[in-house]
Amino acid sequence: MKVKQLFLGLVFGFFFGFFLQKGGVAKFDVLIGQLLLEDFTVIKVMLAAILVGMIGIWAMHGLGLVQLHVKPARYAANTVGGLVFGAGFALAAYCPGTGAAALGQGNFDALAVMFGMVAGVYLFAAMPEFTSWVSRQGDRGKLTWPELLHIRQRPFIAGFAAVLVLALIGIESLLPV
Repeated sequence: MKVKQLFLGLVFGFFFGFFLQKGGVAKFDVLIGQLLLEDFTVIKVMLAAILVGMIGIWAMHGLGLVQLHVKPARYAANTVGGLVFGAGFALAAYCPGTGAAALGQGNFDALAVMFGMVAGVYLFAAMPEFTSWVSRQGDRGKLTWPELLHIRQRPFIAGFAAVLVLALIGIESLLPV
């Protein structure tokens, strides 16, 4: 089972990087353009990926092909992680996925990002008391948006999909870059 999972991870990771590169979101200029609010390619790719992923996972779950493994909602850990991620993205103009894709296409400046990610993982693992404490702060358990909003899953997904489609249309028509 583990070999199959590793193989599938490798295959999906390859295609994920390939599509990031083909979508242009592994290019330094595109990423800087997003940070400067001049190029909205990254947000359009992300919204489309969320839309396709949400509908795909929901459909596969409905057909019994996959099981959902909801991670706990931990507000403090998500906030700290988001701030660290945001600082790294703002400083390097790469996130983990785009950094790996950029390195794969020959942008060797992404090596610094890869080393930074490894260092961050090491620090996270080397500070178990801190990470454990942060994880306990604001722990709401396994909570999903439909549960939080007291909406059944199917109407939530349909409504959220509509919002994402409208956002993509709006971004494309108002900000065509």
